[in-house]
Amino acid sequence: MLAVAFDSAGSAAVKDYIRPAELSQFMFDFMGWDRSLSAHAAAPTYPCLIDERHVVGELYNMINVPTAVWIDEQGSIVRPAEPAGASDGFRFMDRQTFEIPRDAAEAGKRTKTTYVEALCDWIEKGEKSRHALAPEEVRRRMRGLSWNESIAAASFRLGVWLTKQGHAEAGQKYLDDAVRLRPESWSFRRQRIVLADPALTGQFAATPEYWEAVQALGEEGQYYPQIAMEGMPPPYRPK
Repeated sequence: MLAVAFDSAGSAAVKDYIRPAELSQFMFDFMGWDRSLSAHAAAPTYPCLIDERHVVGELYNMINVPTAVWIDEQGSIVRPAEPAGASDGFRFMDRQTFEIPRDAAEAGKRTKTTYVEALCDWIEKGEKSRHALAPEEVRRRMRGLSWNESIAAASFRLGVWLTKQGHAEAGQKYLDDAVRLRPESWSFRRQRIVLADPALTGQFAATPEYWEAVQALGEEGQYYPQIAMEGMPPPYRPK
């Protein structure tokens, strides 16, 4: 197990999340956790890294968090990048009270639990797990970057570098280009928002601009794509 945080601000952005004294109910509902899954969340026994340059995201084509890749002991990808049990229930949150409808929170927990149970099944059974994909299916689910996506990645990298060198205005231009060329990359969008305002370092980039982009997905759009996995519940839709 290896956890990687993507944040251009490095340790300054994640220091308040390392061994927190407690986890709020909001985080349980937002992330789809329940107490049994998060009992040891503040004391991981596996490596936890901070990727300031988003290298892992580039290599595995990750556009959002949390995203997981299953890799076996031989270094072969068993499941390519996919949402790590995350779901869209948070989109129906009351942004004034930060309360998530109970049915949305419960749906998120079912999705997270299903994913964690599948992961445990693979850890126990290896290639015999029904959740371990055949090599041809792994290849089918993976794809290279398009021209626009490649330019978006280069623009993002340059925008971050310019911002860190003190050229914030020039950096924002390239970060804008990255979001424009790959609007489905929420990682690009969040970093663009935070890098535009240092006061947001370490905070969730839940600005009006961010929520406007989320709401623009509409009823049929998905923030987290449906996880193609046996037993996975359907996407949450309000009743």
